Amino acid sequence: MKLPVAIAVLVLVLAVHSDAAEESTIEERFANFHTQVKEFTSDLTEKAKTTFEQIHQSEFAVKTRNWFSEQFDKAKQKFEETFKQK
Repeated sequence: MKLPVAIAVLVLVLAVHSDAAEESTIEERFANFHTQVKEFTSDLTEKAKTTFEQIHQSEFAVKTRNWFSEQFDKAKQKFEETFKQK
């Protein structure tokens, strides 16, 4: 009866020891967290940059910028005609 109990205790000790060896320390967890945050922010930055470039180059944005430029030029010409210096 003592032998099966000793074997069970030995298996239990080995299981606990192997689990303890796999767990990372707090320092390792913080280092891993730092890496994960860095990867997340760089990925988010790339996605935001790509989105803004797509919006900037979209047909709507280009047409809107052109329209504002035309309106500004028209207003500028009208202003110059109205307040011509003699």
